[in-house]
Amino acid sequence: MFSKTCKYGLRAVLYLASQAQEDHKLGVKQVAAALEVPQPFLAKLLQQLARVQIISSAKGPNGGFYLSDKNLVANLRQVVECLDGPDVFSSCILGLPSCSSANPCPLHQQAVAYRNSLLDVMERQTIREVAQRIGAPEYAQSPLSLLIKKDNQP
Repeated sequence: MFSKTCKYGLRAVLYLASQAQEDHKLGVKQVAAALEVPQPFLAKLLQQLARVQIISSAKGPNGGFYLSDKNLVANLRQVVECLDGPDVFSSCILGLPSCSSANPCPLHQQAVAYRNSLLDVMERQTIREVAQRIGAPEYAQSPLSLLIKKDNQP
């Protein structure tokens, strides 16, 4: 449902939430290497997220990206809508231009139920909450948690 751009952006935001603070900013190169994402592409995503204040950034020799307390209370819907646009939660899943409740596509009812459920989850959870759960035992083998563990090892 989400574009590759959005998936990269979500991963980057959650990585920054777990690894960076205002006194420990991360550069694009470091984040790109950790997430195995193309650096120029990630740089554009992070700039876009910083421009709408979903993440924070600072320029200069000690600059980089991080999440402030204000950023950490944003929800994941904001990240998705910033990168994929607000229509991601309302457009036709088949890409048809005239899909609606009055004129549904063959998958409309199922898609609406799925999308509404996903939207509810993404609105109710803050970036901080999701980032904290990545390190929880039940998610211990998730790709992002493995990256976080690898980065925290000496």
